[in-house]
Amino acid sequence: MERRFFNLTIDVYVPGRWYFADPQTRAGEEIEDIWQFTAGTPVDLNERLRIPISRPGNPLDFTTAGAGRTPIVSERVASIFRELAPHDVQLFPVDVEGDARPFFLLNVARTIRCIDDAACEEVQLRTADEYEERIGEYRSVSGLRIDKSKVGDARVFRTWGWHSPLIVDEDIKDALEANGIFGGKFEEV
Repeated sequence: MERRFFNLTIDVYVPGRWYFADPQTRAGEEIEDIWQFTAGTPVDLNERLRIPISRPGNPLDFTTAGAGRTPIVSERVASIFRELAPHDVQLFPVDVEGDARPFFLLNVARTIRCIDDAACEEVQLRTADEYEERIGEYRSVSGLRIDKSKVGDARVFRTWGWHSPLIVDEDIKDALEANGIFGGKFEEV
């Protein structure tokens, strides 16, 4: 049976959902690189971060923080990733402003070059006119589809050249849904 994969994103239609600002140091200072947590590579995080709330609302099991869309998850969600994909992710405890419950920054530490250009609705690649160091990466991807034959044993990963998707396999999707994940939605890729 062929494996299935899904892009895990925030569900913006959850009524009264909370929104987070960019992660900060415990002293309230901006961190140097807010994009490091969506780059699909391991990070070396030496201090516990705090997550400020930009719009108060109902706590969620899965959401993202700030412009960098850093995934922040509840203990329930973290335990599923810890159990099912320990080699694909890093989980860092964080302090969410005004909430004493345990939350974690979820860093997907794996990138796979697997976007199926022909199967996607539309792809646009970066050219020499733009960022020199990013030529050949994706400027835009609509209707994302991946070539599953290139995924190997990965259970959670980012796509090379287009890092915003957080791809999970069907087993992780099913486990999250069975545990009542609140705040995320899945789109098959």
